[in-house]
Amino acid sequence: MVLETSNTANPEGSGNVSDDALLAIRVQQGDKDAFGELVARYQDRLFNLTFRMTSDRAVAEELAQEAFLKALEKIHQFRHDSRFYTWLFRIATNLVLSYRRRSARVGFMSLTAGNEDRRDQSVEMPQSREDGPVKRAILNEQQKQVLDAMGTLAEDFRMVLVLRDMQGLDYLEVSEVLEVPVGTVKSRLYRARAMMREKLSGLM
Repeated sequence: MVLETSNTANPEGSGNVSDDALLAIRVQQGDKDAFGELVARYQDRLFNLTFRMTSDRAVAEELAQEAFLKALEKIHQFRHDSRFYTWLFRIATNLVLSYRRRSARVGFMSLTAGNEDRRDQSVEMPQSREDGPVKRAILNEQQKQVLDAMGTLAEDFRMVLVLRDMQGLDYLEVSEVLEVPVGTVKSRLYRARAMMREKLSGLM
């Protein structure tokens, strides 16, 4: 099943953790160029994170931008007791939660809507140059079904699935982002995967 292995490289592949720490220190000292380097390093990953949690491209872009702005605003609160990207992802996930709570109150949020926005940003499935249009269409339909199924999951399960299986964070990193024990992460992930297997049984 596609969700049981990460299709996204480890965050360290985008930048060494120690480099992140040095850049964060420079930002705390007033170096805006250093923050620009961090933005360039993580902007795609952050957008993917917010998109997969909202299924809305415009909203995801807005939340990702807001996360960076809040990170810059709160950079002096970053104490280097966690990795920079888990701190940044925590800010983003909190923004997503706040957005979805606001949306739920006014009654217009729909996790299964926005199929048109999903065309380009979706669950990565390997495609080769030899893939013909029929195979690509099948893969695209599978991606849509995966996103639709994820949209039916409860918040806690959806987030742990995105962070672990799509963003490639390890259990400790997911724990840091969600601020829950590692055991809770593993339990939620097990249940989320089980629910996804059941929902996507026709694709397996």
